[in-house]
Amino acid sequence: MSWSSGKDCTLALHRARQQGMLEVVALLSTFNETADRVAIHGTRRPIARAQAQALGLPLIEVDLPDPCPNADYESRIGAAALRLKQQGIHDWIFGDLFLEDIRQYREARLAAQGLAAHFPLWGADTRLLAQEMLDLGIDARIATLDPRLVPRELCGSRFDRDFLDRLPPGVDPCGERGEFHTVVGYGPGFAAPLKLCHGETVERGGFVYTDFDLQA
Repeated sequence: MSWSSGKDCTLALHRARQQGMLEVVALLSTFNETADRVAIHGTRRPIARAQAQALGLPLIEVDLPDPCPNADYESRIGAAALRLKQQGIHDWIFGDLFLEDIRQYREARLAAQGLAAHFPLWGADTRLLAQEMLDLGIDARIATLDPRLVPRELCGSRFDRDFLDRLPPGVDPCGERGEFHTVVGYGPGFAAPLKLCHGETVERGGFVYTDFDLQA
């Protein structure tokens, strides 16, 4: 399972387990090796590890350089995919929703190594998906956002009905176009909630990030 630490992969994992067609045996996350955080989302490595532990799954950690040229990304992900195949794993699950170019890229790269890609949430109405996440009790916080599209003061807030109601017109309610990303403290399959501490909010590279840490 491709694990970004956010709400979409949490729901995709839940769906995959519900469907029962695949046995999920591990999570895989990519980390910025300089910042020691999940790529894009900015989630601290200990949080991703705690999520995996709460879900009862091992976490495969793939470190990426910063900056990360596409050739380096493909080389390191390709090496991880090869190791998985050698261990008898032939399927890879993603939480992508509707970006066709990303899906085609994933399918092509994995097919070249004899692996199949699966997308449990593909094509669903994201308004309904957002409501499903709330109904399932997924506790997600806004970890990063694009202030050109989403008010910067919403960074760090909970992904809840109030947040959805405050999104400007045209912003996808699941942030599928990169408008925002989340970190999950609890969801289906978690043995117990994670205690996430709200830290400082900063702006880097044109994006706003709110730091979260695990409460001791």
